[in-house]
Amino acid sequence: MDAVCYTVRAMQMEDYPRIYTLWTGIEGFGIRSIDDSKEGVERFLKRNPETSIVAEAEGEIIGTILCGHDGRRGCFYHVCVKQGFRKQGIGKAMAVAAMKALQAQQINKVCLIAFLDNQVGNQFWKSVGWTFRNDLNYYDFTLNEENITQFNR
Repeated sequence: MDAVCYTVRAMQMEDYPRIYTLWTGIEGFGIRSIDDSKEGVERFLKRNPETSIVAEAEGEIIGTILCGHDGRRGCFYHVCVKQGFRKQGIGKAMAVAAMKALQAQQINKVCLIAFLDNQVGNQFWKSVGWTFRNDLNYYDFTLNEENITQFNR
């Protein structure tokens, strides 16, 4: 496969239709009915205008990272690269861009969640130096039962 020419840049709200197309085209990808709607992503980007990243090739969005922080720790959500564009450094380039954006805002640590059965993602994060944590438990509590996750099949 030939190396693809791509750019990595800050995500803009105008990217949403192409981002959503990418997300819905990735098998196993979970899309939340409220959080990942146009309004939900717009709310996220207003709160985090410089830290979310896209990779683009020939006008197509081929990768995303939703990245935000709470003033103390950053978090990556919806990290993905379109199949056929993987293993070319795109994911790493997006992660580095998002981490630099966090550092510019004086954020010193970043975390992410990868599903246990996401073999591609888990292998990627380990290969680029992220630490797997087995010393803690992750908990969440649903505040809005209408925010349903659908997984692409």
